[in-house]
Amino acid sequence: MFSLAELESAEQIVHAAMPPTAAHAWPLLSERLGTSVVVKHENHTPIGAFKVRGGLVFMERLKREQPLVSGIISATRGNHGQSLAFAAARYGVPATIYVPHGNSTEKNRAMKAFGAHLVEYGADFQEAREECERHAQREGLHIVPSFHRDLVLGVSTYALELFRNSPDLDVLYVPIGQGSGISGCILARDLLGLKTEIVGVQSTEAPSYALSLKAGKVVSTNSSNTRADGMATRVPDVEAFDIIRKGASHIVEVTDDEIGSAIRYLWTDTHNLSEGAGAAALAAALQEKARLRGKRVGLILSGGNIDFELFRKWVMAEPAAQKTMVA
Repeated sequence: MFSLAELESAEQIVHAAMPPTAAHAWPLLSERLGTSVVVKHENHTPIGAFKVRGGLVFMERLKREQPLVSGIISATRGNHGQSLAFAAARYGVPATIYVPHGNSTEKNRAMKAFGAHLVEYGADFQEAREECERHAQREGLHIVPSFHRDLVLGVSTYALELFRNSPDLDVLYVPIGQGSGISGCILARDLLGLKTEIVGVQSTEAPSYALSLKAGKVVSTNSSNTRADGMATRVPDVEAFDIIRKGASHIVEVTDDEIGSAIRYLWTDTHNLSEGAGAAALAAALQEKARLRGKRVGLILSGGNIDFELFRKWVMAEPAAQKTMVA
């Protein structure tokens, strides 16, 4: 899909706007998993999520090739939109972002703060995306898909940082939304000639890629009713599926309850706040704890953008609810 030289060039574009993110080995998480663990902290980017890298690389090429571009438009549940709003403002290009009704209030506020024109439409991401495409045709705006070569190239830079600092990882767990993150990890691993096993993670309530992997072809779902909005995908991207099918060992499906527990563990063990998708890697590793003994494990904490009200209802209430159930 791209060369190591292209990946290194993308890294320079990203690092002109932000420093590399940290990768820490947290002793308490290692105790919890019973093996060595490294967490890649993509919650520490300027937008609080890994997506910013893809937006920066996409906008650099677009502005270079089309300096008179009138504006961009895209659909999102939040982090993709924040990425484009941040990068578009950096390159002086107007951004219109579509989100479904009921989207994260705080992610919506962040996109507006970065300068995006926000439009709410539809019941879920798929409906928002379809209306976004119609708007793009009406207004002649440059549409930015959720999965694109430049986006993958950009987000691959976090994998390049991680693998160069920790080339001895045996297993890496990566959450899957539309697929750019895990695709970037697979491509970076292969370009560096490493043997790290890459495991995808999806919600049991939005398992489109997991179902596709089992079927050997793209399978869509009728709903994506998970609290982990970064993984709420009903329709897999064909190109992303092809990369995942060839490069990931398997996909672990985790429940919202498991993700909620993982968010809490990340807070207690590392004092890092994670959104649902960001904690999914830990949830999956805990599910597969028995097979990880003696292995060096990597976890992608892909973002920390969780609404406080959702955190309160989902994460803070869970221990009390469990205590009541036990009693």
